[in-house]
Amino acid sequence: MVEHMNPALFPIEKSTIREFTRLARETPGCIFLTIGEPDFPTSDPVKDAAKAALDADKTHYPEGNGEPYLRRAIADFEAAHHVLRYSPDEVIVTVGATEAIFTALFGILEPGDEVIVPMPAFPLYEAVIRLCRGVCVPLDTAPDGFQITEERLAAALSPRTKAIFVNSPNNPTGCILSEASLRTVRDAVLERNIFLLSDEVYRDLLYTDDYPTLSGRKELREKLIVIQSFSKPYAMTGWRVGYLLADEPVKAQLEKVHQYAVVSVNSFIQDACVTALGTSTDAMRETYRARRDYVYGRLCAMGLEVQKPEGAFYIFPSVARFGLSSADFCARMIREGLLAAVPGSCFGTEGFIRLSYCYGDETLHEGMDRLERFIRTL
Repeated sequence: MVEHMNPALFPIEKSTIREFTRLARETPGCIFLTIGEPDFPTSDPVKDAAKAALDADKTHYPEGNGEPYLRRAIADFEAAHHVLRYSPDEVIVTVGATEAIFTALFGILEPGDEVIVPMPAFPLYEAVIRLCRGVCVPLDTAPDGFQITEERLAAALSPRTKAIFVNSPNNPTGCILSEASLRTVRDAVLERNIFLLSDEVYRDLLYTDDYPTLSGRKELREKLIVIQSFSKPYAMTGWRVGYLLADEPVKAQLEKVHQYAVVSVNSFIQDACVTALGTSTDAMRETYRARRDYVYGRLCAMGLEVQKPEGAFYIFPSVARFGLSSADFCARMIREGLLAAVPGSCFGTEGFIRLSYCYGDETLHEGMDRLERFIRTL
């Protein structure tokens, strides 16, 4: 019966990130810097709020888009910290940013519609676009320091363009889109009837005060869908909760996708999410900053070409000079160097590898030692 299944499924591959992590786990003695997951536990106040909610028997169906008090807390948080003016009725609480991305794309795409995705990019984007019968149009940013130029964006635009994705800080590079890049995107969106999807899940893990964004631009409001998550800033990956923000008429249509896909997120975690919004992430961020500085310094000392990340917890050095595909480089590094990374090809950009530095200092030090020894053999 497989031949009678949805044909959109067959070309889509399983996660390469998890595949290389699996290979590392099956290789005795290998350590891995592959998964983008905080090594911190969820904070005690957040866990305590969930326990209290269970004790209070908050185990029944919540309001579909999220309990009003959580949506109000999200709206207040965004207004206070990021100057985003959305009412609670313009918030949908989702099962992680993943569901927010699926809900947004399913809600806006018709078969054959194109979505421009600046590469390198999280592979989930392309997979969901294709599941929604859309077409992913890659926009290569590597030659331009991972920034978006007018020329490359103009070449990617077509009469079928329905949306542009931006992800800043970026996974896998940790780079932040510049004012010039964002101005280029803004102009393209304003000139056409296309949506702007802004994935900002790493926005609260910044190492600079210079963070330009399009999310607060009033002229873009009716075309903008903001995607956010509790996973990364609050070390809540396993809780599976995020949210999207959209202009009310757009949100009113997107909530239908959310309703029939998942109904709602879990009721008893919503008090915990309110608590998380009031929890400082400064200590975690400063730990990541120190790790970034260490890993960046080691990579530079090895002679690898690399940009210093300004957010998130990834770094994306070039390995092109070794004459191997990024997948071959990573496979050999697992076997011969006992170190796992993710090939740049997974993110649509060949010649690079992604290293995650959300691991403890001892693991990072040993990982950099192993990387240095490995590249000496090439």
